[in-house]
Amino acid sequence: MNRGLLYAFVAYGMWGVLPIYWKTLQSVSPAAVLSHRMVWSLVVIGVILTARKEWAWIKWVDHKTVLTFVAIALLLIVNWYTYLWAINAGFIVESSLGYFINPLVNVLLGGLFLGERLRPVQKVAIGIACAGVLYLTLSLGALPWIALTLAFTFGLYGLLKKTAGLNALDGLGLEMTILSLPALAYLLFAGDPASPSLLTGTPFVTALLVGTGIVTAIPLLAFAAAARRLTLTTLGLMQYMAPTMQFLIGVYIYGEAFTPARAVGFVIIWLALALYSGETILRHRQRSQQRAQMAKAVAAD
Repeated sequence: MNRGLLYAFVAYGMWGVLPIYWKTLQSVSPAAVLSHRMVWSLVVIGVILTARKEWAWIKWVDHKTVLTFVAIALLLIVNWYTYLWAINAGFIVESSLGYFINPLVNVLLGGLFLGERLRPVQKVAIGIACAGVLYLTLSLGALPWIALTLAFTFGLYGLLKKTAGLNALDGLGLEMTILSLPALAYLLFAGDPASPSLLTGTPFVTALLVGTGIVTAIPLLAFAAAARRLTLTTLGLMQYMAPTMQFLIGVYIYGEAFTPARAVGFVIIWLALALYSGETILRHRQRSQQRAQMAKAVAAD
């Protein structure tokens, strides 16, 4: 198997099964799990940066970068907390919807904030997705706020990261550095009854809490490795693997309701994604053919 595909399968596969991991920590409050995740992620990333001797980026961090990453860290808090709460409150299916919608949100944000020109098919796909969200809102009598919160916080997170000037690992290191002190303070002083200390918790729960840093860092590293080896088109299509796995886990393992009304809303949004993905593949092939023809023309000359 192509190494890039292998790394992508590791990244998206781990993200896909994370609901099972978080469900296993259901006895611990989402705030405590979030705090542990921040602290242990910093430990894991610090070990990796030290092993790679990649601390030079600290010299280039200025006040503007710090302020940018404070905003990035806040978006990460909202995204991670919403996801943890939703998983343990029985909303895995709606959470998966957020990550199905996310690629279209990224396109929308690129058009609004980066001046990227939306192609006609992209506009149609976004319109269809909006229709799907509207249908879910009207049919279920409530806005799918979990899905929208996850989609837009992750989209804005990616937007800010794109303009922040640090790579994924270095940026995550700075994010966790910013977040680890308040996270550690919460664990030590908040008095959360559902926040077992590493000394008083059961060995199994303690191991899972420490492992939150590992399950955060490994898929990010695998994703970064995959991104260097695969085309954006291939990587973009594979990103649907994680929410698909989450959706199946929610329905078939944890028995979450998937009513006909909800199914119609999902199908509308999946139609938007199919249109968007199909146009992306076609455009990529056309560009590849054009480059091949230009290369032949240059060789002939």
